[in-house]
Amino acid sequence: MSEDTERHAMKMAKKKAARDKIMATKTDEQGLIIVHTGKGKGKSSAAFGMIFRCIAHDMKCAVVQFIKGGMSTGERDLIMRNFSDKCAFHTMGEGFTWETQDRERDIQMAQAAWEKAKELIRDPANKMVLLDEINIALRYDYIDINDVVSFLAEEKPHMTHVVLTGRNAKEELIEIADLVTEMELVKHPFRSGIKAQIGVEF
Repeated sequence: MSEDTERHAMKMAKKKAARDKIMATKTDEQGLIIVHTGKGKGKSSAAFGMIFRCIAHDMKCAVVQFIKGGMSTGERDLIMRNFSDKCAFHTMGEGFTWETQDRERDIQMAQAAWEKAKELIRDPANKMVLLDEINIALRYDYIDINDVVSFLAEEKPHMTHVVLTGRNAKEELIEIADLVTEMELVKHPFRSGIKAQIGVEF
C-alpha cells in the first residue's frame, strides 16, 4: 500500500467514524413540511421526483395542482395512466393568472384546491401530498397564508410529508417548514428565445 493510499484510507476512516457518530444521534422520524421555491427551474420537477419515490416504495400519495390547467404534462399522464391506485391527482387550476385574467375565478379555484388539499392531507393513508404551485396562489392572496400555516401546524398527521412548490414562498411558510430549498436561476434558455421543451418543462 503506497503512502498516499494509506493516508487516504486513514482520512476516510476518521471521516466515517465522525459521520457514524452524527448519524447515531438522528433517531427521530416524522412527516416533513418541504418547500421548493426560488426563480430557478426544478421546483415541481424535484417534488415529483419525491412523489415517484413514494410510488416506488408502495406508499400512497397525492398531488393537487393549484395553477396549471388542463394542458398535458408527462408527470400527470404517467401517474394517471399507471399509478392512479397509488397517487390521487387533482389538477384544480385553470392556467397561469395572466391567461385566466379573472381574479374572482382564480380565487374560487385556488380555494377549492386548498379544500381538496386539506382533505388529502388529513387522510393518514397518504404518506406524501404535493401542493404544486401553491406558493403562487399564496403570493396573490388567493388563499390565506395564516390558514395554511395553522392547518399544517395543527392538523397535518405526524407522519405525513407535505411538499409546497412555487416562487416567492411566504416567510410564514418558510418559518414553519422543516426543509426549504431555493432554486437559483443562473441561466435559462427562455431568455435566448427557446420555448418550453417537452420532456424538460412538461
